[in-house]
Amino acid sequence: MRKFGISIGLILAACPAAATEPTVSDPTVVVRAPTLPVITDDPNLFETFGGREGLVRIMDDVMQRWMANDRTRPFFENADRDKVKALLVEQFCVIMHGPCTYSGRAMAEVHRGMNVNEGAFFALVEELQRTLNAMDIPFQAQNRLIAALAPMHRDIIDR
Repeated sequence: MRKFGISIGLILAACPAAATEPTVSDPTVVVRAPTLPVITDDPNLFETFGGREGLVRIMDDVMQRWMANDRTRPFFENADRDKVKALLVEQFCVIMHGPCTYSGRAMAEVHRGMNVNEGAFFALVEELQRTLNAMDIPFQAQNRLIAALAPMHRDIIDR
């Protein structure tokens, strides 16, 4: 029994602390899904995406795709795209248990009033998948990320 207790203690000590969800400053905003979901017990997922440098390359590529796509461009053309990319790198890094801290707001608060519809949301995801394919991210790793991000649609789509 003592060995079992020690093993559990070692496992818990080796696990990174759960990321703290961003606070919502507007009390009228209802958060329906976590901004920083825990997606994996795979300690190599962050490296599978190329670490922080890989995430930066992914965001650089996908932002170009979002700007070229008629369904997603309107949501980014007047935004600080460098800031958006940096926050997405942080968010993905935290979700994958990388050594990062997310400094952004909750998805429900960020997207409030943007009038994102399902078509735009799915176009965004499709372009992300195209980028991940182009970057040779294994399909299983892509699925882990997409599965974690998918519930956020409840906080992003508002029409």
